[in-house]
Amino acid sequence: MGRQNKVLLIEDDRSTTDLLRRALQEDGYDVVVLSRGDEGLERATKDSFSLVITDLELPGLNGLDVVRRIHAVKPHLPIILITACGTAETTIEAIRHGAYDYLVKPFEMPEFLDLVDKATSIGRLMSEPVVLGANSLTGEAMIGNSRAMQNIYKEIGRVADKSITVLIRGETGTGKELAARAIYQHSSRFGKPFIAMNCAAIPETLLESELFGHERGAFTGADTRRIGRFEQADHGTILLDEIGDMSLNTQAKLLRVLQEKCLQRLGGRETIPIDVRVIAATHRDLGQAIRNKLFRDDLYYRLSVVVITLPPLRNRVEDIPQLAAYFIRRYCAELEMEVPSLSAECLELLQQQAWPGNIRELENALRNVLLLSRGFAITEDDLRKVLKPSSAANNLSGNSLATFATNALEAAQRGETEGARAALLEEVERELFAQAICMANGNQAKAARWLGVSRVTMREKLTHFGCHPAQTDDRQDGSPPG
Repeated sequence: MGRQNKVLLIEDDRSTTDLLRRALQEDGYDVVVLSRGDEGLERATKDSFSLVITDLELPGLNGLDVVRRIHAVKPHLPIILITACGTAETTIEAIRHGAYDYLVKPFEMPEFLDLVDKATSIGRLMSEPVVLGANSLTGEAMIGNSRAMQNIYKEIGRVADKSITVLIRGETGTGKELAARAIYQHSSRFGKPFIAMNCAAIPETLLESELFGHERGAFTGADTRRIGRFEQADHGTILLDEIGDMSLNTQAKLLRVLQEKCLQRLGGRETIPIDVRVIAATHRDLGQAIRNKLFRDDLYYRLSVVVITLPPLRNRVEDIPQLAAYFIRRYCAELEMEVPSLSAECLELLQQQAWPGNIRELENALRNVLLLSRGFAITEDDLRKVLKPSSAANNLSGNSLATFATNALEAAQRGETEGARAALLEEVERELFAQAICMANGNQAKAARWLGVSRVTMREKLTHFGCHPAQTDDRQDGSPPG
């Protein structure tokens, strides 16, 4: 079964309700609609939801009270408040009472759906348990019983309940976010907010506002006051992923927040006290970045009170059979496929790979071979087809475009394909569509929106690449494709 995507929408305006419900359903969410605040509160506390969306002005109980009372009972449940009057006081109160975020009417539907995606992701990060060393389908897991991983589990246990900053280092794909979530879930701040931010994914011009918030009029387009992620994480934990990509200017402001335990919103004068535990993560060599004057040494010393270094997969190949079994079971459950067998020869082949993309690359390879095998026994030939772009003989990253290009040209040179260009586009498109449907948990409408294609195109590509639409199409209204 896929992850739960059940949303409670509390809205008394019929036209707004119909519009939001239709958009959410097309994006793959199961929507429950109520028109009164008191009824919404009762339903939210009794049933299980991924997200609550509530209007501010409601009969029975207003939206702020709904936010406050739901958050008191279910602190991990994200709530989005919708209001027609985006005053500073309302937005601040909403965040302080436990709302994940808010939207001011009128708003664009892509903005709404993007916020819903972010909120449900944050809810999953806070509530879905990270299992250490166990092969489980109840939540995400840090898999492996090697000595290297046993040491990581011990380090997490030692630092989890101490309110100190932690720096998690490791190559791309080694599981840095999972380690950060494990620290949070085993800390005394579990139950308080957990906010994860990828510093490399946010344009530098917006990163400061995203972190610390801004006042109305602080810059062009700042039409309302914005509460930053640090304020949202007050009394909780914030993960600053890829902190090595942060500019020196933003680093200086972050250092000040860490030292003074307070912040000022962009364009504001008010000093706001905060109590946030910071976990930072990076795949970069910060020591070299300091020598190159790309990272502040004083910030590094502030962040690296404790350093946890995750091992690359090539240094713990004995964990690969357990990792393979975990990912196969997990994706088969999500795609509703029978669990295929994996021979000793296949496991040996997996252990022979260099895995420059680490666990993430292994996960992608196993997902792709499942789509190729369609639930039948996985053969060594099936595995070689998905491993070819990242073979151990190739020194380039298996995830890089250069690797795909090299392999396509070499295959054409050997006469195995009719043309390198077509072969390259085929491989890139296969990976792009497979990644999208995986990240969307099988939801074709959502994956199609991310890719900028129609659902008809999405279905055709999934069929072409060997993933039958019936395995991934989770529309619930029975509507025809397209």
